[in-house]
Amino acid sequence: MQHSTGHAAQFVHVPPCAEYFLCLQQCPLSSHFVTQFFNALLTIRAVWHIVIRINTIFQTFKTQCAPEAVACCAFSVRRPPLDYIQITKENIDKEHICCAMSGKQSLAKKEWLKQRFAEGLVFYRSVERGKCFIEYIPAENAWVPITADGWLYINCLWVSGAMKGHGCSNDLLEKCLSDARAQGKKGICILCAEGRKREFLADPKFLSHKGFGIADVSDCGITLMCLPLNADTALPKFKDCARHPKAEGEGFVLYYTDQCPFTYYWVPRVQQAAQEHSIPFRAIHITDKEAAQNVPAPVTTYALFRDGVFLTQGIQSDKKFLALAGVQI
Repeated sequence: MQHSTGHAAQFVHVPPCAEYFLCLQQCPLSSHFVTQFFNALLTIRAVWHIVIRINTIFQTFKTQCAPEAVACCAFSVRRPPLDYIQITKENIDKEHICCAMSGKQSLAKKEWLKQRFAEGLVFYRSVERGKCFIEYIPAENAWVPITADGWLYINCLWVSGAMKGHGCSNDLLEKCLSDARAQGKKGICILCAEGRKREFLADPKFLSHKGFGIADVSDCGITLMCLPLNADTALPKFKDCARHPKAEGEGFVLYYTDQCPFTYYWVPRVQQAAQEHSIPFRAIHITDKEAAQNVPAPVTTYALFRDGVFLTQGIQSDKKFLALAGVQI
Protein backbone atom coordinates (compact mmCIF):
# COMPACT_ATOMS: atom_id res chain seq x y z
CA MET A 1 0.00 0.00 0.00
CA GLN A 2 1.12 3.58 -0.68
CA HIS A 3 0.02 6.61 1.30
CA SER A 4 -1.26 9.65 -0.52
CA THR A 5 2.11 11.18 0.39
CA GLY A 6 3.87 8.44 -1.55
CA HIS A 7 5.47 6.93 1.53
CA ALA A 8 5.43 3.17 1.94
CA ALA A 9 3.02 1.97 4.61
CA GLN A 10 2.13 -1.29 6.21
CA PHE A 11 -0.99 -2.85 7.70
CA VAL A 12 -0.53 -3.60 11.35
CA HIS A 13 -2.88 -6.00 13.06
CA VAL A 14 -4.70 -4.40 15.96
CA PRO A 15 -5.85 -7.15 18.36
CA PRO A 16 -8.25 -8.44 19.51
CA CYS A 17 -10.37 -7.84 16.40
CA ALA A 18 -8.88 -9.56 13.37
CA GLU A 19 -10.85 -7.45 10.92
CA TYR A 20 -9.45 -4.12 12.08
CA PHE A 21 -6.19 -2.76 10.73
CA LEU A 22 -4.04 0.26 11.41
CA CYS A 23 -2.40 2.09 8.53
CA LEU A 24 0.60 4.27 9.41
CA GLN A 25 3.72 5.67 7.85
CA GLN A 26 6.94 3.84 8.64
CA CYS A 27 8.46 6.46 10.87
CA PRO A 28 10.20 5.52 14.16
CA LEU A 29 8.70 8.42 16.07
CA SER A 30 5.19 8.04 14.74
CA SER A 31 5.26 4.23 14.99
CA HIS A 32 6.38 4.34 18.61
CA PHE A 33 3.79 6.95 19.52
CA VAL A 34 0.96 5.18 17.69
CA THR A 35 1.88 1.86 19.31
CA GLN A 36 1.66 3.41 22.77
CA PHE A 37 -1.48 5.29 21.83
CA PHE A 38 -3.29 2.19 20.61
CA ASN A 39 -2.16 0.10 23.54
CA ALA A 40 -3.98 2.58 25.72
CA LEU A 41 -7.05 2.49 23.48
CA LEU A 42 -7.16 -1.29 23.46
CA THR A 43 -7.23 -1.22 27.24
CA ILE A 44 -10.62 0.45 27.08
CA ARG A 45 -11.63 -1.47 23.92
CA ALA A 46 -11.97 1.69 21.84
CA VAL A 47 -11.14 0.09 18.51
CA TRP A 48 -13.91 1.37 16.23
CA HIS A 49 -13.63 4.61 14.25
CA ILE A 50 -11.20 7.05 15.86
CA VAL A 51 -11.14 10.66 14.79
CA ILE A 52 -8.83 12.88 16.84
CA ARG A 53 -6.28 15.64 16.23
CA ILE A 54 -2.89 15.93 17.86
CA ASN A 55 -1.02 18.86 16.38
CA THR A 56 2.23 18.38 18.29
CA ILE A 57 3.16 15.04 16.70
CA PHE A 58 0.81 14.51 13.75
CA GLN A 59 -0.78 17.07 11.50
CA THR A 60 -3.96 15.04 11.08
CA PHE A 61 -5.58 11.87 12.35
CA LYS A 62 -8.42 10.86 10.04
CA THR A 63 -10.45 7.84 9.02
CA GLN A 64 -8.51 7.63 5.78
CA CYS A 65 -5.16 8.69 4.35
CA ALA A 66 -5.23 12.44 3.84
CA PRO A 67 -4.00 13.85 0.52
CA GLU A 68 -2.72 16.97 2.27
CA ALA A 69 -0.56 15.01 4.72
CA VAL A 70 3.13 15.75 4.16
CA ALA A 71 5.81 15.07 6.74
CA CYS A 72 3.39 13.39 9.07
CA CYS A 73 1.18 10.43 8.24
CA ALA A 74 -2.59 10.30 8.38
CA PHE A 75 -3.82 6.93 9.52
CA SER A 76 -7.03 5.08 10.06
CA VAL A 77 -8.70 2.23 11.83
CA ARG A 78 -10.84 0.65 9.17
CA ARG A 79 -12.71 -2.49 8.29
CA PRO A 80 -12.66 -4.35 4.99
CA PRO A 81 -15.91 -4.41 2.94
CA LEU A 82 -18.69 -6.47 4.48
CA ASP A 83 -20.21 -9.49 2.83
CA TYR A 84 -23.97 -10.00 2.62
CA ILE A 85 -26.27 -12.98 2.50
CA GLN A 86 -29.76 -13.22 0.99
CA ILE A 87 -32.38 -14.76 3.24
CA THR A 88 -34.70 -17.07 1.27
CA LYS A 89 -37.31 -19.72 1.99
CA GLU A 90 -34.53 -22.30 1.71
CA ASN A 91 -32.29 -20.88 4.45
CA ILE A 92 -34.54 -18.75 6.64
CA ASP A 93 -35.05 -21.42 9.30
CA LYS A 94 -31.34 -21.61 10.05
CA GLU A 95 -30.38 -17.93 9.59
CA HIS A 96 -31.02 -14.99 11.90
CA ILE A 97 -32.89 -11.96 10.57
CA CYS A 98 -31.10 -9.11 12.36
CA CYS A 99 -34.05 -7.28 13.91
CA ALA A 100 -35.02 -10.45 15.81
CA MET A 101 -32.14 -12.79 16.53
CA SER A 102 -34.07 -15.51 18.36
CA GLY A 103 -37.18 -16.34 20.36
CA LYS A 104 -40.88 -16.33 19.54
CA GLN A 105 -40.81 -12.84 18.05
CA SER A 106 -38.22 -14.08 15.56
CA LEU A 107 -40.51 -16.99 14.61
CA ALA A 108 -43.45 -14.64 14.06
CA LYS A 109 -41.40 -12.42 11.78
CA LYS A 110 -39.99 -15.40 9.90
CA GLU A 111 -43.47 -16.78 9.27
CA TRP A 112 -44.50 -13.40 7.89
CA LEU A 113 -41.45 -13.36 5.62
CA LYS A 114 -42.06 -16.90 4.36
CA GLN A 115 -45.47 -15.85 3.09
CA ARG A 116 -43.98 -12.84 1.30
CA PHE A 117 -41.15 -14.55 -0.60
CA ALA A 118 -43.59 -15.83 -3.22
CA GLU A 119 -44.74 -12.21 -3.70
CA GLY A 120 -41.22 -11.07 -4.56
CA LEU A 121 -39.87 -10.02 -1.17
CA VAL A 122 -36.07 -9.77 -0.95
CA PHE A 123 -34.10 -9.75 2.31
CA TYR A 124 -30.35 -9.12 2.50
CA ARG A 125 -28.32 -8.91 5.68
CA SER A 126 -24.66 -8.69 6.60
CA VAL A 127 -22.81 -11.94 7.14
CA GLU A 128 -21.55 -10.48 10.39
CA ARG A 129 -23.96 -10.66 13.29
CA GLY A 130 -25.67 -7.36 13.94
CA LYS A 131 -28.49 -5.08 12.81
CA CYS A 132 -27.58 -4.52 9.18
CA PHE A 133 -30.21 -5.44 6.59
CA ILE A 134 -32.59 -4.35 3.87
CA GLU A 135 -36.01 -5.76 3.06
CA TYR A 136 -37.94 -4.79 -0.08
CA ILE A 137 -40.82 -6.00 -2.22
CA PRO A 138 -42.71 -5.04 -5.41
CA ALA A 139 -44.87 -2.11 -4.32
CA GLU A 140 -48.03 -3.82 -5.56
CA ASN A 141 -47.50 -6.36 -2.77
CA ALA A 142 -46.33 -3.93 -0.09
CA TRP A 143 -48.31 -3.78 3.14
CA VAL A 144 -48.79 -0.02 2.97
CA PRO A 145 -51.57 2.17 1.50
CA ILE A 146 -49.72 3.54 -1.51
CA THR A 147 -50.29 3.61 -5.25
CA ALA A 148 -46.94 2.63 -6.73
CA ASP A 149 -47.38 0.05 -9.47
CA GLY A 150 -44.06 -0.78 -11.11
CA TRP A 151 -41.93 0.36 -8.17
CA LEU A 152 -39.96 -1.49 -5.52
CA TYR A 153 -40.92 -0.58 -1.97
CA ILE A 154 -38.36 -0.81 0.85
CA ASN A 155 -40.01 -2.21 3.96
CA CYS A 156 -36.95 -1.58 6.07
CA LEU A 157 -33.36 -0.40 5.71
CA TRP A 158 -31.68 -0.71 9.08
CA VAL A 159 -28.00 -0.29 9.93
CA SER A 160 -27.19 0.43 13.55
CA GLY A 161 -24.66 0.10 16.30
CA ALA A 162 -21.24 -1.20 15.33
CA MET A 163 -22.32 -1.59 11.69
CA LYS A 164 -22.74 2.15 11.14
CA GLY A 165 -20.12 4.20 9.40
CA HIS A 166 -18.78 1.55 7.03
CA GLY A 167 -20.89 2.10 3.91
CA CYS A 168 -23.36 -0.69 4.69
CA SER A 169 -26.41 1.47 3.92
CA ASN A 170 -24.89 2.33 0.56
CA ASP A 171 -24.18 -1.34 -0.18
CA LEU A 172 -27.69 -2.49 0.71
CA LEU A 173 -29.38 0.36 -1.13
CA GLU A 174 -27.32 -0.44 -4.22
CA LYS A 175 -28.52 -4.06 -4.09
CA CYS A 176 -32.10 -2.81 -4.15
CA LEU A 177 -31.37 -0.40 -7.01
CA SER A 178 -29.62 -3.15 -8.96
CA ASP A 179 -32.68 -5.38 -8.63
CA ALA A 180 -34.97 -2.51 -9.65
CA ARG A 181 -32.95 -1.94 -12.81
CA ALA A 182 -32.78 -5.66 -13.62
CA GLN A 183 -36.55 -6.00 -13.20
CA GLY A 184 -37.33 -2.90 -15.26
CA LYS A 185 -38.90 -1.11 -12.32
CA LYS A 186 -39.73 2.59 -12.31
CA GLY A 187 -37.66 3.16 -9.18
CA ILE A 188 -37.61 2.53 -5.45
CA CYS A 189 -39.58 4.15 -2.65
CA ILE A 190 -39.59 4.18 1.15
CA LEU A 191 -41.28 5.88 4.11
CA CYS A 192 -39.57 8.47 6.29
CA ALA A 193 -40.63 11.61 8.18
CA GLU A 194 -40.44 15.30 7.42
CA GLY A 195 -37.31 17.06 8.60
CA ARG A 196 -35.90 14.50 11.01
CA LYS A 197 -35.28 10.85 11.68
CA ARG A 198 -38.13 9.07 13.45
CA GLU A 199 -37.88 5.65 15.04
CA PHE A 200 -38.75 2.76 12.73
CA LEU A 201 -38.57 5.05 9.69
CA ALA A 202 -35.75 5.85 7.28
CA ASP A 203 -33.46 8.86 7.67
CA PRO A 204 -34.61 11.61 5.26
CA LYS A 205 -31.18 13.28 5.21
CA PHE A 206 -29.50 10.08 4.06
CA LEU A 207 -32.17 9.51 1.43
CA SER A 208 -31.85 13.07 0.10
CA HIS A 209 -28.09 12.61 -0.10
CA LYS A 210 -28.66 9.48 -2.21
CA GLY A 211 -30.90 11.34 -4.64
CA PHE A 212 -34.35 10.56 -3.23
CA GLY A 213 -37.07 13.17 -3.46
CA ILE A 214 -40.42 13.60 -1.74
CA ALA A 215 -43.24 11.93 -3.66
CA ASP A 216 -46.08 12.54 -1.20
CA VAL A 217 -46.72 13.77 2.35
CA SER A 218 -49.25 12.57 4.91
CA ASP A 219 -51.05 14.97 7.25
CA CYS A 220 -49.17 13.37 10.16
CA GLY A 221 -45.78 14.35 8.72
CA ILE A 222 -44.77 10.95 7.38
CA THR A 223 -43.47 11.20 3.84
CA LEU A 224 -43.14 8.85 0.90
CA MET A 225 -39.73 9.37 -0.72
CA CYS A 226 -38.66 7.88 -4.01
CA LEU A 227 -35.75 7.52 -6.37
CA PRO A 228 -37.05 7.21 -9.95
CA LEU A 229 -34.93 5.49 -12.56
CA ASN A 230 -36.44 7.53 -15.38
CA ALA A 231 -37.02 11.27 -15.34
CA ASP A 232 -40.53 11.14 -16.84
CA THR A 233 -41.90 8.48 -14.45
CA ALA A 234 -45.12 9.19 -12.55
CA LEU A 235 -44.29 9.26 -8.84
CA PRO A 236 -45.85 6.96 -6.24
CA LYS A 237 -48.56 8.39 -4.01
CA PHE A 238 -50.32 7.71 -0.74
CA LYS A 239 -53.88 6.52 -0.88
CA ASP A 240 -56.33 8.98 0.68
CA CYS A 241 -56.64 6.86 3.82
CA ALA A 242 -52.89 7.27 4.39
CA ARG A 243 -52.65 10.89 3.30
CA HIS A 244 -55.36 11.88 5.79
CA PRO A 245 -55.01 9.39 8.68
CA LYS A 246 -57.98 9.07 11.02
CA ALA A 247 -59.24 6.19 13.13
CA GLU A 248 -62.81 5.55 14.19
CA GLY A 249 -63.78 5.49 17.85
CA GLU A 250 -62.68 7.08 21.10
CA GLY A 251 -59.69 6.16 23.21
CA PHE A 252 -56.61 4.44 21.86
CA VAL A 253 -56.76 2.44 18.62
CA LEU A 254 -53.76 0.49 17.39
CA TYR A 255 -53.25 -1.01 13.94
CA TYR A 256 -50.33 -3.44 13.68
CA THR A 257 -48.92 -6.34 11.67
CA ASP A 258 -46.35 -9.10 12.22
CA GLN A 259 -43.95 -7.41 9.82
CA CYS A 260 -42.04 -5.97 12.77
CA PRO A 261 -41.07 -8.61 15.37
CA PHE A 262 -41.24 -6.11 18.22
CA THR A 263 -45.04 -5.96 17.97
CA TYR A 264 -45.21 -9.61 19.01
CA TYR A 265 -43.57 -8.75 22.32
CA TRP A 266 -44.96 -5.29 23.13
CA VAL A 267 -48.56 -5.24 21.90
CA PRO A 268 -49.81 -7.80 24.48
CA ARG A 269 -48.01 -5.90 27.23
CA VAL A 270 -49.59 -2.61 26.20
CA GLN A 271 -52.99 -4.30 26.06
CA GLN A 272 -52.49 -5.62 29.58
CA ALA A 273 -51.35 -2.24 30.88
CA ALA A 274 -54.37 -0.54 29.33
CA GLN A 275 -56.71 -3.08 30.90
CA GLU A 276 -55.12 -2.76 34.34
CA HIS A 277 -55.49 1.03 34.28
CA SER A 278 -58.95 1.09 32.65
CA ILE A 279 -57.66 2.88 29.57
CA PRO A 280 -59.88 2.54 26.48
CA PHE A 281 -57.74 0.56 24.06
CA ARG A 282 -58.49 -1.44 20.92
CA ALA A 283 -55.87 -3.37 18.95
CA ILE A 284 -56.52 -4.30 15.31
CA HIS A 285 -54.21 -7.03 14.04
CA ILE A 286 -53.71 -6.76 10.28
CA THR A 287 -53.13 -10.21 8.83
CA ASP A 288 -53.50 -9.81 5.06
CA LYS A 289 -52.23 -7.55 2.30
CA GLU A 290 -55.62 -6.19 1.27
CA ALA A 291 -56.41 -4.99 4.77
CA ALA A 292 -52.92 -3.51 5.17
CA GLN A 293 -53.26 -1.54 1.94
CA ASN A 294 -56.38 0.14 3.33
CA VAL A 295 -55.25 0.97 6.88
CA PRO A 296 -56.12 4.60 7.74
CA ALA A 297 -52.45 5.49 8.29
CA PRO A 298 -49.29 5.70 6.17
CA VAL A 299 -47.55 3.10 8.39
CA THR A 300 -49.09 -0.31 9.02
CA THR A 301 -46.47 -2.10 11.13
CA TYR A 302 -47.58 0.03 14.08
CA ALA A 303 -50.01 2.95 13.92
CA LEU A 304 -51.35 4.27 17.24
CA PHE A 305 -54.29 6.68 17.39
CA ARG A 306 -55.99 8.50 20.25
CA ASP A 307 -59.55 9.76 19.82
CA GLY A 308 -59.14 9.35 16.07
CA VAL A 309 -55.89 11.33 15.81
CA PHE A 310 -52.67 9.66 14.69
CA LEU A 311 -50.09 9.70 17.49
CA THR A 312 -47.07 7.64 16.52
CA GLN A 313 -45.56 4.86 14.46
CA GLY A 314 -43.05 4.17 17.24
CA ILE A 315 -43.64 0.86 18.98
CA GLN A 316 -44.53 1.58 22.60
CA SER A 317 -43.43 -0.31 25.66
CA ASP A 318 -46.01 -0.62 28.42
CA LYS A 319 -44.29 2.16 30.39
CA LYS A 320 -44.11 4.49 27.39
CA PHE A 321 -47.76 3.84 26.62
CA LEU A 322 -48.85 4.64 30.16
CA ALA A 323 -46.86 7.87 30.05
CA LEU A 324 -48.53 8.70 26.74
CA ALA A 325 -51.90 8.06 28.40
CA GLY A 326 -50.98 10.38 31.29
CA VAL A 327 -50.68 7.63 33.91
CA GLN A 328 -47.97 8.19 36.49
CA ILE A 329 -46.29 5.04 37.76
